[in-house]
Amino acid sequence: MSEARTLWEEGHEPGRQVVALGLALALTVVALDVTLGGGVGLVFDLAFVGVCLVVALMVRPEDFFTAGVLPPLIMLAVFVLLAASRPVTIADRDSGVVRAVVTGLSDHAVALGVGYAVCLACLAVRDRVLSSR
Repeated sequence: MSEARTLWEEGHEPGRQVVALGLALALTVVALDVTLGGGVGLVFDLAFVGVCLVVALMVRPEDFFTAGVLPPLIMLAVFVLLAASRPVTIADRDSGVVRAVVTGLSDHAVALGVGYAVCLACLAVRDRVLSSR
């Protein structure tokens, strides 16, 4: 009789697909947040932490490294795209691209830190559970 699989053992998606999913989810949330609120705010921050958790839960064990470095890269990619297309959503009207990216990252640093910590903690628990089996 086999034991029932736990949440920590369920991840089976390849790293490339998890990267695409994480980026797509983050961009979707940004689009909704900008459309509804005019800028990137608390909705994005909360959803970003959720995206980090989803990425860590869905990735297969062979690609833990990919998921482990993904949260800051997702946020950077999102803010680079916003700074290039609509910088006013993350910075002052007269900010350049680099300044808008830095402003966006600094304004959302808490969400980045929490999301990254949640992702790494989830991957650590998954690794521990998988290695004990």
